[in-house]
Amino acid sequence: MIRICSTEDVPKGAVISADVDGTQIALVHGEDDNFYAVYDECSHAAVALSEGEVEGCTLECWLHGSRFDLRTGEPTGLPATEPVPVYPVEVRDGDIYVSLTPSNGVTR
Repeated sequence: MIRICSTEDVPKGAVISADVDGTQIALVHGEDDNFYAVYDECSHAAVALSEGEVEGCTLECWLHGSRFDLRTGEPTGLPATEPVPVYPVEVRDGDIYVSLTPSNGVTR
């Protein structure tokens, strides 16, 4: 697990972009108060998901409106049809840690 930042750096409902050993991730503080990490690129168009909006447990791509489930990486609507990698997150002592081994088996 690699330390990304403090939990205080990501307010509830917010998303930040982080470079983790050369892998761009979108780190999300979900509305369910959990933290999620997904690969920071839409599987439909090469744009940063971290620039999108969080709604519930989904992250919306701002370009065409595809939403991705933060728990599974699966798109919840068109135009995206392929999932994005989801990375395990741990919160320890107020800090957020991410593993670069996708929990959903999807590689970039």
